Amino acid sequence: MSALARLARAEWGPLYAAVRAGLVERHWRAIPMTVTAVCLTALTQYVQNQPWGYQFVQDIGAVRAEDPLWLALLRTPLSLFVPALDLPVWGALAQVLLVFGIAEICLGWWHTLVIAYVATLAGTLYARVGIALGPHGFLGLPASDSLVVDTGPSAAVVGLAVFLCWRYRAYVTAGVVVAAMVVEVLLKENLAGREHLAAIAAVLVLCGISELRHRPPGRGRTGSGSGLPPIQS
Repeated sequence: MSALARLARAEWGPLYAAVRAGLVERHWRAIPMTVTAVCLTALTQYVQNQPWGYQFVQDIGAVRAEDPLWLALLRTPLSLFVPALDLPVWGALAQVLLVFGIAEICLGWWHTLVIAYVATLAGTLYARVGIALGPHGFLGLPASDSLVVDTGPSAAVVGLAVFLCWRYRAYVTAGVVVAAMVVEVLLKENLAGREHLAAIAAVLVLCGISELRHRPPGRGRTGSGSGLPPIQS
């Protein structure tokens, strides 16, 4: 086995084995939530591109920082499945199918949804804090960002990817994902890039909490804390 193959096996071997085992055992039954999410994303894309459906989707799933907080929180669950109008929908569908599918197999549908919504909500709340700080404050944002429609699965996808990499000790891949998000912010100063970093920060907190919960008392990173017990609903 070449050195590159050994590195790939060490990095992705446990994750690949978990995904393969889940698919071999249950096939498409392993990802019912993911299939539902893909269908829902495709449906909202179709509806919002119809003359009669655009405003309807905006009213139930579009989140902006200028909206009242209660309304933003009410719309957040569906906002995850409303793809951005200026991006190709196939990209959003592929992200949901791949990352949500892997997460559902490895973590279970409930944990996948919780992590996805924590990441999405972190980005949404960061936008409000950043605008309040102003463009000249640390981590601040311009007031014009309050009008930007904050929808789509990208923050959830990034958050789930980082959590999976941490869970299955694919630290190099996690580093690449984080670095890519940092580069995105440096090259393209937009709200989405900043929200991706907020999502990563929130998921890293979840990783720390999970590590503490699964660490046996009086032991270091051994046992279930460093092993890979399945997280299933």
